[in-house]
Amino acid sequence: MVKIRLRRIGRTHKPVYRVVVADSRAPRDGTFIEVIGHYDPQTEPTTVKIDREKALLWLSRGAKPTETVAGLLTKAGISAGSTEL
Repeated sequence: MVKIRLRRIGRTHKPVYRVVVADSRAPRDGTFIEVIGHYDPQTEPTTVKIDREKALLWLSRGAKPTETVAGLLTKAGISAGSTEL
């Protein structure tokens, strides 16, 4: 199953995340299929940048967003559709 999830980058105590499309069996920081955005929780206000076209393409192909990413998609104005895990 393909998931849209967060991949942690950044240094110790300063997390920054990439929003990636990855196989659900791959480790969190392992291989991924495509980067579709990034999320920086350290900035004020929080920075969320997601490529709308890529996100909608992967959602239409059946990729399931995690709960956190579903919230970020909503915040970015992208309908996540069904977010059941």
